[in-house]
Amino acid sequence: MFLEIITPDKKIFEGEARSVKLPGSKGSFQILENHAPIISTLKKGTLKVVDNHNEEHSFVVEGGVIENNKNKIIVLLEEI
Repeated sequence: MFLEIITPDKKIFEGEARSVKLPGSKGSFQILENHAPIISTLKKGTLKVVDNHNEEHSFVVEGGVIENNKNKIIVLLEEI
């Protein structure tokens, strides 16, 4: 899956990912390859990404929005 994580100031992650775990406003959830399309708001918490090299990246977020469609994930964050 292709993942972009963007704040108003900069792009903090761009690349392929195996999984993305997000702090959804109605509970945390995980996106894996071929996940159904989804748009969700995010609350304060930790966003975890496992890339294609099995390296884990963690980002503490204050909130934002996520869109997933056809294995392309865009995360727009308020701050990091």
